[in-house]
Amino acid sequence: MKKNRLKRVLISFFCFFTTLAIYAQQPVIKAKIDSTQILIGQQTVIHLEIAADKNSNLQIPIIRDTLVAGIEVLNISAPDTTDIGNNRIQIKYDYHITSFDSALYLIPPFEVIAAQDTFYSNDLALKVATVPVDTASKNIYDIKDVVKPPFVLADYMNILFYILAACIVALIIIFIILRRKKQKPILSFKKEEKIILPPHILAIQALDEIKQQKLWQHGKEKEYHSAISDTIRKYIEGRFNIYAMEMTSDQILRIVRGVSDVDFVFDKLKQLLLQADLVKFAKYHPLPEENELSMMNAYLFVNGTKKDELIENKEDNEDDKNKEEAKE
Repeated sequence: MKKNRLKRVLISFFCFFTTLAIYAQQPVIKAKIDSTQILIGQQTVIHLEIAADKNSNLQIPIIRDTLVAGIEVLNISAPDTTDIGNNRIQIKYDYHITSFDSALYLIPPFEVIAAQDTFYSNDLALKVATVPVDTASKNIYDIKDVVKPPFVLADYMNILFYILAACIVALIIIFIILRRKKQKPILSFKKEEKIILPPHILAIQALDEIKQQKLWQHGKEKEYHSAISDTIRKYIEGRFNIYAMEMTSDQILRIVRGVSDVDFVFDKLKQLLLQADLVKFAKYHPLPEENELSMMNAYLFVNGTKKDELIENKEDNEDDKNKEEAKE
């Protein structure tokens, strides 16, 4: 008898712990709602919590846009999974719902399939109430006018930009038409007036530079006299329109002799040209006095035959400006 009692006790304990183990492995589903009563058009949230083993193959029904007739599902959150220990996890879903029909709705349990068994959550209820209307009031109000939005300058910046661009284009077109009518160029640029120095100033500047170089003092007599001769030849070309740079000294002297302005300084020109030929071709080494004499005669020839052409050029420019202003 004692052995039979011991067997029955052991079997009872075995069945009890087996039942607890099986129960511990089953999913647990809970559902709760934030507000059980809302007005038409308001929203509330249903929180669904599922606790199950990590290796459970759970199948949760897909709910799209309607929970039950009259309750619309606006949004379903992504599942939030949390490890709660003992080889189990918790999964949470949030269902945002609303309703536009007043009634008392019974929300059926949520179903979860694990293996071949189906498990259910608790039931929920939602009451949707209408907006109370004061039917006792006798005041009747007209429909309100459309409310005008406030003026914001940034909203009209694009329009102002296009208007400004159109005005600029119109002004450019008008400007072009007026310039065409007056037969003027569309874009007029002021010409820089180039002051052409007269030949005698250029010659004096060149002689001053030769003098400062002190060529003959450093034994460069040939370069010294060649520079003086070339300067005077260029001056003769600019002053008398004679191509002296390509002529010999004798040819220059023959032509210049007939010019009345050169009569009293002809000897000065002859001395410096012949002196330069002796140094260049005959390898003559002049004395210091002769070097100074060539430079002095060059200055005397230029100053004795110069013509103030700069003043004449300015007067011509002024006449041209007056003529242009008269045409306009």
